[in-house]
Amino acid sequence: MSKLVLVTGGTRGIGAAIAKRLKDDGNEVISTFIGQEEAAKKYTEETGIKTYKFDVGYFESCQKGIEEVEKSTGKTVDVLINNAGITKDRFLHKMSAEEWNAVINTNLNSVFNMTRCVIEKMRAKGYGRIISISSINGIKGQIGQANYSAAKAGIIGFTKAVAQENANKGITANVIAPGYVGTDMVKKIDPTILKGIVSQIPVNRLAEPSEIAALASYLASDQAGFITGATFSINGGQYMQ
Repeated sequence: MSKLVLVTGGTRGIGAAIAKRLKDDGNEVISTFIGQEEAAKKYTEETGIKTYKFDVGYFESCQKGIEEVEKSTGKTVDVLINNAGITKDRFLHKMSAEEWNAVINTNLNSVFNMTRCVIEKMRAKGYGRIISISSINGIKGQIGQANYSAAKAGIIGFTKAVAQENANKGITANVIAPGYVGTDMVKKIDPTILKGIVSQIPVNRLAEPSEIAALASYLASDQAGFITGATFSINGGQYMQ
């Protein structure tokens, strides 16, 4: 049965791969963006996936955006993919409050904002899937990423609480924590630096965005109804707990 899927930051990289896979699964998919409108328009033309522009870092923006999606589709969100994220890397002793707050707002507060805006209707209909994208660095930490690591770690704790609160309402909440993925952004890293990164990954390669999307596809399916509160590492063995 077709579901309404909303993917934040769903026009590029991992988010785009997830959105396309879930559309291929037969779902109606909406992607959000905050960047260039022309790029989003081109994305829609190429994929057939509608895009909505709103800032997921602000609660009121999310409320308005969700209302627009519901009015446009005539449906409520069945599957929420919290993917939107930014980086502002700097050693903590040089990090500004603005750099801290920007990353926490976009990467962590957005997860609350979006989940809060859909959770009541998910509970009312007795069904929902919430999948949030964390990171290997939210588990092990990373130099120069106190803000990013804190936000991505916070997603894991948030998800465990949400999973427990809503398990008896047919709602699951899970986390995917990727390592280094072969997105356009990662591929722009200096080749020497990128080679050093890959050398630290036991499988000796970057992940494909489609591999992250495949797991999201399963977690979004009805077959995954007994999986909740879990964090799935996809990092090629780079960090094992």
